[in-house]
Amino acid sequence: MSYARYVAIGDSSTEGLEDPDGHGGYRGWADRFAAHVAGAQAEPLLYANLAVRGRKTRHLLEQQLEPALAMRPDLATVFSGTNDIIRSNFNLDAVIADLGVMQRAFREAGATVLTITMPDLSAIAPLAGRVKPRLAAFNEAVRALSAETGTLVLDAASHPLAVDPRLWHEDRLHANSEGHARIAEGLAHTLGLPGFEDAWTRPLAEGLRVSRAPVVVRELRWAAKYLAPWMVRRLMGKSSGDGIQPKRPALALVER
Repeated sequence: MSYARYVAIGDSSTEGLEDPDGHGGYRGWADRFAAHVAGAQAEPLLYANLAVRGRKTRHLLEQQLEPALAMRPDLATVFSGTNDIIRSNFNLDAVIADLGVMQRAFREAGATVLTITMPDLSAIAPLAGRVKPRLAAFNEAVRALSAETGTLVLDAASHPLAVDPRLWHEDRLHANSEGHARIAEGLAHTLGLPGFEDAWTRPLAEGLRVSRAPVVVRELRWAAKYLAPWMVRRLMGKSSGDGIQPKRPALALVER
């Protein structure tokens, strides 16, 4: 099967943070996945990415779904939840209901839809242990919803490789370039593109190492560089996505 129009909606992960494109912006797994799809078919592929960092699931529903549907995609990725789960007022039922509206809308429009489960990063980021139960519940709900709507799931949370710290940026929230590449390969495999199979799950080479700085030093550096600014934004009622526009707001040809 070939695809004509791929639209991605989501937050910073779909936008591509922290996968630099070499030109001052970000590439990310959605861009990489679009390239895989385009490379697997003879027909041209148009691609738009409406994702914006800091967005919660309700923001996707209210701000991204309508313009995405207007592009008449036959392929879509809907990935969200991180910015909901880390909030103290997280409401699982409400978030899953919003995801359901979006998955069903794309499916009813005739699109193949993909999503991703989120791995438990508590071994990498100790503070993530506080949301571990709600993350597990969220993933189970996403699996159940996707089975109901016919959405394809890249179940990253079920693969040990997904929590290898060498696939994650030092902020502990975003994948690094290798991590984004693996997600894109996983989506290509999930979609059934030829040549991908399960290679995305292969272990990293032993030569790739993470920082061996003392734990206390690592935690203090992380808190100063990432946790403190996030807390300041929260106290001021601001978001990392304030003033940010989608990087690819209109369908454009994916170069092979």
